[in-house]
Amino acid sequence: MLSDTKKNIITIITIIYFANALIEVVSEYYSNNTIIFLAKPLIPFLLIVLYYFSSERRNFLFISIMFFSLITNVLFIPKTPICLFYGLIAFTIHRILLIYYIYILSKIKNIKLFVAVTISLLAIFFYLFFASSDIPDNSYALLILQNILGAILGGIGITNYILNDNKQNSLLMISVLLFLSLQMVIYVERYYLTSIFFEYIRPLAMALNVIAFYSFYKYVITVESNYNRFAL
Repeated sequence: MLSDTKKNIITIITIIYFANALIEVVSEYYSNNTIIFLAKPLIPFLLIVLYYFSSERRNFLFISIMFFSLITNVLFIPKTPICLFYGLIAFTIHRILLIYYIYILSKIKNIKLFVAVTISLLAIFFYLFFASSDIPDNSYALLILQNILGAILGGIGITNYILNDNKQNSLLMISVLLFLSLQMVIYVERYYLTSIFFEYIRPLAMALNVIAFYSFYKYVITVESNYNRFAL
């Protein structure tokens, strides 16, 4: 049970999180790189702080996921091929840890449904992949892996929600759908609309990023609360 002091701290950090997120989204629209370099890394960092005060378990996997998210956010700010390449590596590690952590928290209870959902998502991701001709050679294998990992992530979230639409699976579903939407928006921005509507794509991607990670944080806290309740 959280004390009143901790609840107040959590409320304050949550307000700071969304205030910083709003600043980041507006900065993306106006392409203010100075503010972006300051505000963007704060998004996962504030979630780590929020998780520290909210959780009684403080799982190192959650902190690791947010750490690699922070690195990814920094590396995706420049538009250079080398930063994109290393950003994809950090994002791949982040996605693998994310899937592993979600699998630990929410086991797959119907393999057939999971496979069906995953294959459907793979078809969508690989259609976009093979329709693009501007993918750098050094990013080709990483993007294929990203498509597979994204489909697996979606398969876990959607399958668990279909089988049991309780609070934790609803939060997981929201988070996963936002993560997949973010992946598709970034993909379209990088390889389809590099100049067209750029001022709208970046703010949209960051808005999805902010809500997706906050939903994931709420999902983790909900699962941990259920564990604590059943342990009593």
